[in-house]
Amino acid sequence: MVERDTSPVVEAGPLEGTAEGALQATWGSAPGFWGSIATVDHKVIARRYMITAFVFLALGGLLALAMRVQLARPEARFLDADRYNQIFTMHGSNMMFLFAVPVMEAMAIYFVPLMVGTRNIAFPRLNAFSYWVFLVGGLLLWGSFVVDAAPDVGWFAYVPLAGPEYGAGKRADIWAQMITFTELSALAIALEIVVTVFKQRAPGMSLDRIPVLVWAMLVMAFLVILAMPAIMFASSTLIMDRLVGTHFYNPAEGGDALLWQHVFWFFGHPEVYIIFLPAVGIASTILPTFVGRPLFGYLPLVMALIATGILSFGLWVHHMFVVGLPRLGESFFTASSMAIAVPAGVQIFCWLATLWAGRPVFKTPLLFVIGFIVTFVIGGLTGVMVASVPFDAQVHDTYFVVAHFHYVLIGGAVFPLIGAVYYWFPKMTGRMMSERLGKWAFWLVFTGFHLTFFPMHILGLLGMPRRIYTYQPELPWAGLNLFVSVSAFILAAGFLVFFIDAIRSRTSGLPAGENPWNAPTLEWATPSPPPPYNFRSIPVVVGRDPLWSLPDELPVTSALRTDRRELLITSLVEASPEARESSPRDSVWPFWAALATSVLLIWSMFSPWAVVWGSIPVAITLIGWFWPKGVAEDES
Repeated sequence: MVERDTSPVVEAGPLEGTAEGALQATWGSAPGFWGSIATVDHKVIARRYMITAFVFLALGGLLALAMRVQLARPEARFLDADRYNQIFTMHGSNMMFLFAVPVMEAMAIYFVPLMVGTRNIAFPRLNAFSYWVFLVGGLLLWGSFVVDAAPDVGWFAYVPLAGPEYGAGKRADIWAQMITFTELSALAIALEIVVTVFKQRAPGMSLDRIPVLVWAMLVMAFLVILAMPAIMFASSTLIMDRLVGTHFYNPAEGGDALLWQHVFWFFGHPEVYIIFLPAVGIASTILPTFVGRPLFGYLPLVMALIATGILSFGLWVHHMFVVGLPRLGESFFTASSMAIAVPAGVQIFCWLATLWAGRPVFKTPLLFVIGFIVTFVIGGLTGVMVASVPFDAQVHDTYFVVAHFHYVLIGGAVFPLIGAVYYWFPKMTGRMMSERLGKWAFWLVFTGFHLTFFPMHILGLLGMPRRIYTYQPELPWAGLNLFVSVSAFILAAGFLVFFIDAIRSRTSGLPAGENPWNAPTLEWATPSPPPPYNFRSIPVVVGRDPLWSLPDELPVTSALRTDRRELLITSLVEASPEARESSPRDSVWPFWAALATSVLLIWSMFSPWAVVWGSIPVAITLIGWFWPKGVAEDES
């Protein structure tokens, strides 16, 4: 229900209002188990995403250590070939689909509403539904590993290896359905982010005042919307080939195995930037705070984000240079792969200029951002190298590519992500993480990472192929592999210190206060941790750095009621107030809908009739979800 109110009153004064009790009663969730299941508070759901994603990170790291133990010495017998195939498939699938993309989307769920000055994310029940679907998808994958039935076809599941001819059993089916779970979740979040940014920004937050992190999350959301359907199509057609006898990828029946690579990598290369672009936003948010000056080159940074998103869709054949494509096509994709380095260079220049012009305070969040810049530059340089067809033909499917991949993804995502945790932990919990342990974590992670992955470039140049579980003693790889394996434990020690610090600080960290970093963005205008309603009164934005523009007081609008859940709807370009929109109340129906959807998807791996009979409980739960209740907040 929309209620027109185009002229809200704007007051000059502090953000704090006097209706906290009424807002708490209106926006708070019911206590107890079912209250926690039914909540649609974006912060609660985002925390669940983050905790779950970091658990998957820890599990994926243990798998990586198991692989490194196996490869430390020639002809080791720590893992056999079948278990190793499961582990490297689980590691890649877990890190890409259950950690990297979900944790970045979790950051968006938590901080985008706070940074744009609204009380909840758009479509909050869909947000709750997305988490439960994601959780079941992760449990499906890890449950298969526990019973020795995990996928063993690589995180890319190339056909015909993953097809019905060679992929016996349910291993490839589990991989394909895990994809369906996680991409359904990702698409739901992307839709919520786009609508929140476009229509729920605080008055005065015009397009040229949107925080860079919000811009990054917005571009990421569009990449998800445009790229994720490709991988959902790929996984759906693969499972149809396996279960109902279609022949999308069977050349003997008119299909094409290369079709899989085209469809998969049309998603796969934008996915790298789905992971990387939020890191750009994180770095662009942390840097100004710790150098004490506004970000240099706001407009070039935003344009570079958008350019990166557009160019990312012209790179997928970058991964297919050895399949025998026409030379003209290879030349085009080589040029595209090199062109995308231009916006990356613009971003790095803006960050360095910000550091140069300010007075850096080298706290832990800034150290991780600097580590990110150094590491990503190295990964970007090797990316330009493998964009050259002659060079790529020599190092394709070697450990050089493994090194490049991890430099881009760990250096380009995990480094800034850990910095973001140290930066926003006070906001989420009200407590500070340890600066001493933070520096230990940084130096262990930074040193361990480079000692682990830089030698892999050399292993690749020495000819060591990817995805082998052992090698002969006479090959010249043993010394470097042992060095890499030992270094991997240094990297793991850094992550262990980080996890210990986070868990310890949650209950015993020093009290943070509302804005311990003197940061300029709107999320720091709320108490720490934020209340269920985020803002007592919706702020009015007067600059790109609102808390620095008016450090003593922040204009607010009193347009919204306190006795019902309402959001302020603003115009797309200028963020002028347009309407008041009701926001849905808590509901258990998204949980039941996710459970019914999960049953349908898992059942369909064993019988095509699941699509028919499994649709019935899905329909019932959706009817319960959308059935008119006669209450404005329940009509969304």
